[in-house]
Amino acid sequence: MENMMSIAKLVIGLIAGAAATSAAAQSTDTSEVFEVTGNVPGLCSIGSLGTDDGIFALGTLIDLSTGRLRNDLSAPLKVLADAFCTSRSSITIEATPLESQNSSDAPEGFARAVHYTATASGWTDAAASFDTAATTNPAATQARATAFQGDISVAIDDFRTQGGDNLLLIADPSYLGAVTVTLTAAD
Repeated sequence: MENMMSIAKLVIGLIAGAAATSAAAQSTDTSEVFEVTGNVPGLCSIGSLGTDDGIFALGTLIDLSTGRLRNDLSAPLKVLADAFCTSRSSITIEATPLESQNSSDAPEGFARAVHYTATASGWTDAAASFDTAATTNPAATQARATAFQGDISVAIDDFRTQGGDNLLLIADPSYLGAVTVTLTAAD
């Protein structure tokens, strides 16, 4: 009988254990969701010139036989490689005329400045363009509606003597102008 009692206790123990396991399996799990957040600000980088020196070196500006501005002036493109903006953006180009650095006046029949047009292309469908002789330059800023990465080609051309092509340029070893290209991330 003792044997039966032990078997009964064992069976009751097994049933109780199974019931406890069944109750544990029926309990509901709970969880918590943790959001992961971050941000990317609107950011632009103008890129790099690589091995280029970034100077539009035109050399001698005049035709040595006439003393007037050369009509064949040209300069190789400057390329700003790997420029990018992480948001919509605008590109702006500005330029200053090539001006004599060592003379403040030009006598009658002479000029001390050369006008030109500067363009920045590749960022927008229409190139940003700035004419140093113009009183306004509405095409100097162009907008892009999306983030973008690419190269920007900067060029200068359409050289003109300030005051008219019939004027001679005053002698100076240093005529200096500048072209500035700016990328701006939209707010």
